[in-house]
Amino acid sequence: MATSQRDVRNRIAAVKNIQKITRAMEMVAAARLRRAEQRIEALRPYASAIRRMTRQSAEAAGAVPRLPILSEHEHVRTVGLLLIAGDRGLAGAFNSNIVRAGVAAGREQTADGRRAVYFASGRRPASSLRFRGFEPAESFIGFTDRPAYSDARRIAERMMAAYIDDEVDRVEVFYNGYISPISQQLRREVLLPLQQATVLDDDQPRDSARARSGEAGAAASGTREGAAAEQRAKHRALVEYEPDPEEILRRLVPDYVEISIYRALLESTASEHGARMTAMRNASENAGELINGLTLEMNRARQAEITQEIMEVVAGAEGLSG
Repeated sequence: MATSQRDVRNRIAAVKNIQKITRAMEMVAAARLRRAEQRIEALRPYASAIRRMTRQSAEAAGAVPRLPILSEHEHVRTVGLLLIAGDRGLAGAFNSNIVRAGVAAGREQTADGRRAVYFASGRRPASSLRFRGFEPAESFIGFTDRPAYSDARRIAERMMAAYIDDEVDRVEVFYNGYISPISQQLRREVLLPLQQATVLDDDQPRDSARARSGEAGAAASGTREGAAAEQRAKHRALVEYEPDPEEILRRLVPDYVEISIYRALLESTASEHGARMTAMRNASENAGELINGLTLEMNRARQAEITQEIMEVVAGAEGLSG
């Protein structure tokens, strides 16, 4: 029985050590999450402005200028899938959700007679793709904890080169959009060609709550939307471009690709820290429950041992008195 108590006590000590680690990782993730939130808040207005300017320039230009980066391929035979996740694990289903969505999209393309080419940002998606038998055309690793704009530019240059060189006919991006520390939304966006990219669509609410409120408002005020659209048209009519819209669009598109990827990297980083913080908090709570269970087990073993010793003493006393 003493050996059993010693084993349980050792297990309790081991679980407590693990709990200290998970609590420390939770606090580190929480601190990094705050910094990531600040970077996203600072970038979102600029990213939205770039997207809006690109859309307005495309509308003003009419026909998209005939440049390699702006030319839509006649046939879509190969689709590039860029999976953005993390370098490290211990973040719940953060990485696996991206890989599953990317592999599922690749199978959809294969079923439609197209070929899927994978690109990975982060060690986890790269290794998971290789494990599943899909060798990435290129991997970008080592910066997911704090991505810089230069990292986004490097990825953007590779994706634009793949599109211009006819290596791929369309580029799609998969990443976890940040909503809150406990909520991340898997997003799939078309990056290239510009004609199919979400940049040419009206800005839509990015999270489910805003989407629901937007849908309710649209159902209730159709005439108000029509008036707003007319106002936007008047606003665009007053815009004068110098140089011409084609030249501005030619310069904006590379910036649009870079800023779109940079925003995806920041959103993914914040989502990773939020997912890791939540996972470590859950691990700490589970460790606490396990410690309570093991402590109860040790107390029961100690009680059984004491009861056994008392019975032996009583039996010995009765034998002497008899």
